[in-house]
Amino acid sequence: MPVAEYRPDSAAIVYRIDPDTYEVTEEFGYRDHVGGVVVDRVAHEVHGVTWGSRRMIRWSPSGRVRDVALNQSHFVDYQDCAYLASRKQLCSGVTGFTTADGGSFELGGLALIDLRDNEILHETPVPGFSAAGHSVTRNPVAVELDGDTVRLLAAPDDGEEVAGTELLVYETDLPED
Repeated sequence: MPVAEYRPDSAAIVYRIDPDTYEVTEEFGYRDHVGGVVVDRVAHEVHGVTWGSRRMIRWSPSGRVRDVALNQSHFVDYQDCAYLASRKQLCSGVTGFTTADGGSFELGGLALIDLRDNEILHETPVPGFSAAGHSVTRNPVAVELDGDTVRLLAAPDDGEEVAGTELLVYETDLPED
């Protein structure tokens, strides 16, 4: 779990939370904003992204930097990442645009990334919006598999938004073979 200052080129601390006891342990610090932290359960490495997800970082479990690579995508800035089986991560995020009339528009998206080499295996825009007009992938996103149902949960807004912090749930069934 990363805890970082809300600005680029700042600092972060990565914590481990025991899922059974909820005990929190500080693991290591890093001299940049870090988000989207996942643990590769095969290689036992920690992966994270910097502010705007311009750099992808790989650490040992104790925090020794093993690799820093440029993000090959400029589609969206990853806000959140989740570990998937087979050494993959699913990252969600948003990019802000200015419209022709001076308004603003958020484009959300998802990216499936191979943790072994940071190769982007698939990217897709996510055109859903909250009542406050934010992309559903603007803030935390979780994806879960429940039998044959894939479920995406999102909390795109901040508490002071039009509808508070909405929890949005999207579901689809896996296609039959």
